[in-house]
Amino acid sequence: MPAVPRVCVCPGSYDPVTNGHVDVIRRATGLFDEVVVAVLHNPGKRGTFALEERVSLLQQALEGVPGARVETYAARLIVDVCAEVGAQAIVKGLRGGTDYAYEMPMALMNKYLTGVETVFLPGDPRFEHVSSSLVKEVARYGGDVEGLVPDGVLAALRRELGSQQQEPEPG
Repeated sequence: MPAVPRVCVCPGSYDPVTNGHVDVIRRATGLFDEVVVAVLHNPGKRGTFALEERVSLLQQALEGVPGARVETYAARLIVDVCAEVGAQAIVKGLRGGTDYAYEMPMALMNKYLTGVETVFLPGDPRFEHVSSSLVKEVARYGGDVEGLVPDGVLAALRRELGSQQQEPEPG
């Protein structure tokens, strides 16, 4: 009898993808046969990057990572995405205790709803301080985020946010 492929879902908005995200996804491919990188979006909200660009940036960042594929999902529970793709688990990266406190109730609810397990992977300490929102804020004000995001994302941030750089208020 052939073995059932081990599939997981790595959900997120990925607006934008960071090197911390890439690290967790790459490590998940070592644990699962297939990693579905689920780009979740709310059609009623506009992120910094359009959905198509987030997908493209993720695909570039994951080029050469076997077993990872990028898909988009709107207005759905993550457990429904897991059922659709046949995933046995959700994989989430944790940067620290605050992430754990935020993610644990969701993990327990997902387990309650469908029995799907959540696997927490500790983030690489080099990226413990990195979040998509912080990267965007730093880039918006002209700070250097090189090394925190893939090269394609860095170029996209400079293009997208470079024109939005704020002048400091006189004080």
